[in-house]
Amino acid sequence: MNIDIKDIDIDRLRSDLIDYFMAIVFCVSQVAFMNISEVENASDEKLIEIALSNNFDLSNYVIIDKTYKR
Repeated sequence: MNIDIKDIDIDRLRSDLIDYFMAIVFCVSQVAFMNISEVENASDEKLIEIALSNNFDLSNYVIIDKTYKR
């Protein structure tokens, strides 16, 4: 996958990862609370790594409108 990190909507990805781990907390494991904290404090690069390790499709987060500013 050749997606440049600057083309990723990091804010949306972070929010979706937090939602994902919150769902795990209530359905599966309290250990997921640690993951939420990690996501909240992760650098952009680390956030991408976490997303990929949890099978997130980064193509869903590519910013189409290049005028978007973070």
